Amino acid sequence: MAEFTMPSLGADMDEGTLLEWLVGPGDLVRKGDLVAVVETAKSTIEVECFESGTMTELLVEPGATVPVGTPLALIGPAKERQSAGHAPKEAKPSKAIEPALISKSPELPSPPPEPVPVPVPAPSAARPPGHIEAGPLVRHLAEQSGIELETLHGSGPGGRVTRTDVEQAAAARAGTRPPRVRATPLARRIAAELGVDLATVKGTGRQSAVRASDVRQAAPGPSAPAPPTPAAAAPARPSATRPPEDRTAAMRQAIAGLMSRANRDIPHYYLSTTVDMAAAMDWLHEHNRRNPVGERLLPAALLLKAAALAAREVPELNGFWTDGNFTAGEGVHLGVAVSLRGGGLVAPAVHDADTLALPQLMAALKDLVTRARTGRLRGSEVSDATITVTNLGDQGVETVFGVIYPPQVALVGFGRVVDRPCAVDGLLGVRPVVAATLSADHRATNGAVGARYLTAVDRLLQNPEQL
Repeated sequence: MAEFTMPSLGADMDEGTLLEWLVGPGDLVRKGDLVAVVETAKSTIEVECFESGTMTELLVEPGATVPVGTPLALIGPAKERQSAGHAPKEAKPSKAIEPALISKSPELPSPPPEPVPVPVPAPSAARPPGHIEAGPLVRHLAEQSGIELETLHGSGPGGRVTRTDVEQAAAARAGTRPPRVRATPLARRIAAELGVDLATVKGTGRQSAVRASDVRQAAPGPSAPAPPTPAAAAPARPSATRPPEDRTAAMRQAIAGLMSRANRDIPHYYLSTTVDMAAAMDWLHEHNRRNPVGERLLPAALLLKAAALAAREVPELNGFWTDGNFTAGEGVHLGVAVSLRGGGLVAPAVHDADTLALPQLMAALKDLVTRARTGRLRGSEVSDATITVTNLGDQGVETVFGVIYPPQVALVGFGRVVDRPCAVDGLLGVRPVVAATLSADHRATNGAVGARYLTAVDRLLQNPEQL
């Protein structure tokens, strides 16, 4: 039996709030499946499962805030999904024909006939009298709806009472049609608060179930949310619906604590170089001229790809400083600093950025920024970055020196591409240039290694067709 625990989604995370479960007891899960939504001080994150098997029990209710490492659920072997009352299909009686087969052998005497085994139903004593098979979420929903579980006939495996059974019973009591929209409890509560009709929302969860993020996207932006119903307002639990100013303040506190520790504990050294972008911009203009609008690239795509390839060339800067030693990253997972609406900052990772073609990298970047700003990041994206890039060119900044995000050992900065007078081949002209900077951990590397990295970035940007 494995435990699914509250994950550590960054060096600045000590605890998290479970917002909603994306699976239920008895659901079969595979490694990498999204199983829960967790809120940290900085963002709302979809958490993947790191084990394959069957969700046997959910230990924590949505809305609870628990420390990192707290068990949230139990995961058993996949075969546990089958209830005890169902016999395996391959187990067929064969003893009745064995005597006949043995008796044909002249060397062995015929054994006395055995009675043909008769299937016996599982004894009712396997479950305590009055015990109802139902998960904690189903019991909570039944309690809120005023439904007695003992009056329901479970439609799940082994007679387990499911959420649908409770919802149908509640609808029958109210004299309405059974609900047809699959939605998580948090999604239903937010829909009630925002006045969103779940029937009009396209679900992105398991079996097209509507999730909280689906409801938020479907909610009309400028209109004021509808007043919550008494049932919805009762829990009063911390969640992503708390006032934005509270979330922003908590995020700023988390960032302040992490950056203060990073600046205090990491001996930074800083390097800077100016990169001639003439070849890169010419190539970019030609590429965009030949492609439709949806497939055009931004200069950021070239800068990120060059940063990723240079990290592969100089692996001493692509990894982590832990327990007094450097550990190289398994692949180049490029963290990209994303500013959030209303304040705050996250740096989710583009996995294996050095292997992506430029159009793929551009698409991944757009997707990552969109999901970061709508609270739909995944756990692996906020915890796997091996080196981070911050690009403030779109903000008008020409040079940026960042603070390393521990336990990483380097942060790359790019400014705005600007026209500057330059001497090239003995002639003075105006060319587009960008300032590339490096903040690195002096415990893991020295200035010579950092210089090799920036030189690699420069060389790669002079040959954009090879990116």
